Amino acid sequence: MDTLLLSRIQFGANISFHILFPTITIALGWMLLAFKLAWQRTGNEKWMEAYRFWVKVFALSFGMGVVSGITMSFQFGTNWPGFMEAVGNIAGPLLAYEVLTAFFLEAVFLGIMLFGASRVPVWMHTLATFLVAFGTTMSAFWILVLNSWMHTPAGFEMRDGVAHATDWLAIIFNPSMPYRLTHMLLASGLTVAFLIAGVSALRWLWGDRSDAVRATLRTGVFVGAALIPLQILAGDFHGLNTLEHQPAKVAAMEGNWETRGNVPLLLFAVPDEAARENRFEIGIPNGASLILKHHAAGVVPGLNDFVGEDGSVMHPPVAPVFYSFRVMVGTGFAMLFLSWGAAILMTRRRAGVEGLPRPVLWAMVPMALSGWVATLAGWYTTEIGRQPWLVTGVLNTEQAVAAVPAPMVATTLIAYLTVYAALLIAYIGAILYLARKAAHGDRPETTTPRGQPMAAHVPGE
Repeated sequence: MDTLLLSRIQFGANISFHILFPTITIALGWMLLAFKLAWQRTGNEKWMEAYRFWVKVFALSFGMGVVSGITMSFQFGTNWPGFMEAVGNIAGPLLAYEVLTAFFLEAVFLGIMLFGASRVPVWMHTLATFLVAFGTTMSAFWILVLNSWMHTPAGFEMRDGVAHATDWLAIIFNPSMPYRLTHMLLASGLTVAFLIAGVSALRWLWGDRSDAVRATLRTGVFVGAALIPLQILAGDFHGLNTLEHQPAKVAAMEGNWETRGNVPLLLFAVPDEAARENRFEIGIPNGASLILKHHAAGVVPGLNDFVGEDGSVMHPPVAPVFYSFRVMVGTGFAMLFLSWGAAILMTRRRAGVEGLPRPVLWAMVPMALSGWVATLAGWYTTEIGRQPWLVTGVLNTEQAVAAVPAPMVATTLIAYLTVYAALLIAYIGAILYLARKAAHGDRPETTTPRGQPMAAHVPGE
């Protein structure tokens, strides 16, 4: 493996680990705010109990996200100096906007949210929760602005090989940003909905029959059931936008080699890039044309259109994009069937959580991590699908990599993977520990009067 491939694997490993945690904190902040407002509105202690449990998960996820994000940013200098040299005039300010509008906001109010429940008025604690949730969303906004600009660059001009901004509004609201932002925010919502449902189902199976578990299990199921159709619709719009601006990526997603109409939707195939064909195809006739062009004879671009006369390949590696796209879609449909099935069972005759059979509850437990699976598969589809470009049409990946010896990159890659594997095991173990501890009665016995400071329990203790 050369330096380029090792550097790509290392950055991919870093961002794969990092993205797991913002995917949780973005939506979990808003879910905590919903729990808090429900408690203030109803005075029912189950919502405060839910808040106390899940704010611990938020704190753990937030800390992991910050630390892994810092190590990832180092690689702009150590592994990819050509990126900042070429587009730093645009990437630098966008990253600075994230710090100014998100990190500062979170830094100021996170402590109040986590440890100020018994020390500040209820309205102040609620405001802190809102501002932290807003900060996580603003962080996602600026990161996705930069990422979208790398896919569909706009509002700039090149001077001596360096990008200079000419229209910041065009840069921020570049052609793919609204679709990518919507898709990611919904992905975060689904990740949190299934995490809450899965952990609550596990607590229920462990014998926890508290009102808080009933409330969070129902909330997770119904939020997931509401968001998954919206995500499918947003994904369709995102795919049409990608077809317009990055046709090579769509061709790889569909495993389509020749530009033609009546293209089948491949459920399974083994792409053979050397032979420029697929093996063992199983597909739905005309399916891809119907989805992408909305009529059976619609012409879908083929991968062979992106091969130069000299044989140079200007499309992404087909197999990773093809398979990761199907993992993402398959996980999404699993979310749809499970959430809708559970919602129907709970509403039938108003059975509530007792209406869920044990097999359904057990199915929810591994699906607690389904949002991670779908998000990673979606990011692999998106980012590998951009190759060979780092910034589409402006800077390719090979031009940006650092001249670092391959053994040095391999050594740090192994170190990263070892540390990340240990941290991920510890993170999941910590959540299971919190769930088991809560299931065995680790809940405050005192109640919290509505509208009064919450002295009964300090989140995070």
